[in-house]
Amino acid sequence: MVSIIVPVYNAANYIKDTIEMVSAQSYKDWELILVDDASKDGSGDVIEEIIRGQGKRIRLIRKNSNEGAAAARNTGIDASSGRYIAFLDADDIWKPDKLEKQIAFMEKTGAEFSFHSYEFGDELARPTGKVVKVPEKLTFKQALSRTVIFTTTVMFDTEKIDMGIIHMPDVPSEDTATWWRILKSGYTAYGLNENLAIYRRPSKSLSSNKLVALKRIWFLYRNIADLSVVKSAFYFVGWAFRATMRRL
Repeated sequence: MVSIIVPVYNAANYIKDTIEMVSAQSYKDWELILVDDASKDGSGDVIEEIIRGQGKRIRLIRKNSNEGAAAARNTGIDASSGRYIAFLDADDIWKPDKLEKQIAFMEKTGAEFSFHSYEFGDELARPTGKVVKVPEKLTFKQALSRTVIFTTTVMFDTEKIDMGIIHMPDVPSEDTATWWRILKSGYTAYGLNENLAIYRRPSKSLSSNKLVALKRIWFLYRNIADLSVVKSAFYFVGWAFRATMRRL
């Protein structure tokens, strides 16, 4: 079974579609764990109404205070019972055969940690045609110069990877920090180069977020990867180049 963990914060406009999308997956052995991170838009009530007609495979966990996506995902991890753990953000899209193909890929390769290609979408999740391709494998050193692992594409096999190491730290870019920590400990991430998801992006310009992204990646180099200033600068240049090319 695969446990699908979705952090929910003010996602009332998306969450019904998210639940229906998971329910329509061709792979049927799943549980859906929705962690409401103290939403203010009634997301939890929307979910409860849906659950009443969906059965026990869908669970809602309500948090009393907003603690962020990392803590919400960790709550979901702790509540999971599946062999596989997959992450999904409430506003992103999975193709109908995403779970089936990714689990088959992990069984074939023996991967403990896998991810796959995805496509950028607009604010309505309409595909833009810009597909991010992924490498066959990704080691720690390779990951330092490319943030190619998108959270909504990640899956873990908990029979092969320690549950504790997949918990996310409370730091900026907690997802990338988690992937780096796992890879640094000796695991390899396996990439399935097939577009199985759409990353929804708002219509507003991303320029206002660029400085934040630069600060976050520098923080990760110095505090998660424990690199020197010189090595951080070296990998920073490679990261900036690949990040720019990926969005063109």
